[in-house]
Amino acid sequence: MSLNFFKAFFMFNFNGGLLEDNSSFLNEKNRGVQLGDAVYEELRVINGEIIYLEDHYLRLMSSMRILRMEIPMNFTMEFMETEILKIFSENDLKQAKRVKFTVFRNSQHNFFESDNSISYFIVSDTLNNHFFVLSEDNYEVELFKDFYKNSSMLSNLDTNNKILNVVGAIYARENDYQDCLLLNERKQVIEALNGNIFIIKENKIKTPPVTDGCTNGVLRKKLIELLSKLDGFDFLEDSISPFELQKADELFIVNTIDGIVPITKYRKKAFVNTVAKNLIGKLNAAARLSVSPRV
Repeated sequence: MSLNFFKAFFMFNFNGGLLEDNSSFLNEKNRGVQLGDAVYEELRVINGEIIYLEDHYLRLMSSMRILRMEIPMNFTMEFMETEILKIFSENDLKQAKRVKFTVFRNSQHNFFESDNSISYFIVSDTLNNHFFVLSEDNYEVELFKDFYKNSSMLSNLDTNNKILNVVGAIYARENDYQDCLLLNERKQVIEALNGNIFIIKENKIKTPPVTDGCTNGVLRKKLIELLSKLDGFDFLEDSISPFELQKADELFIVNTIDGIVPITKYRKKAFVNTVAKNLIGKLNAAARLSVSPRV
């Protein structure tokens, strides 16, 4: 039988080995589970090409250094690409995929017992669209004020500590919102549960700086590059007050998997999606340019 036949049953990669879905590979002392001592990247894979691979790789390496994880010598960008593509069959490579690459620290769950070495696992699922598609669905948001996100460097990372997002999502579901906006300890709007936020008023486009505590997402970076070259608009990274939301003409959320998600309503204010429509094509074009054909 061919290798591809067997790969159809493999659902994820653990330290370079392919395992079937629901395989047991973590124990009760795992630090990612016990302490949230893990960091991850979510990526899009289209036709076997990893979108913004270099940016995701550099962000993962930066996150691991900030968390003082030991980075193996073989952990290159080419290694990351190979390990991701290893989990896909030839048929999978024709589909759009979401990939989550998680790195966790080894050793005991005790705070002081760790050698800083790491393990990793890679999982994926199928996306409906190969490139970003702007949704026309209702997307109502509200402020989540039960808990705040601190404006620190750790808040810029995607770690396994997502309890704030989990509780915020439950609040949103209980109150029939599609998402919630998070605040930092200074009560500034920093992001949504589902990604970075951008606010538009007349010819000004603004997003919070990472120093306010927002996630330093790859697509946030790419959109900022596009906005800095957009004619007719002034772009700036600056703090956002909750009072600015209802005065805005347009609000949208950005993340690696969905692209741009227009917010349609916040409290009594309804928003247009004019700029988001203009940007989605540019974002797709930039994503296509970020990859080169595999050989």
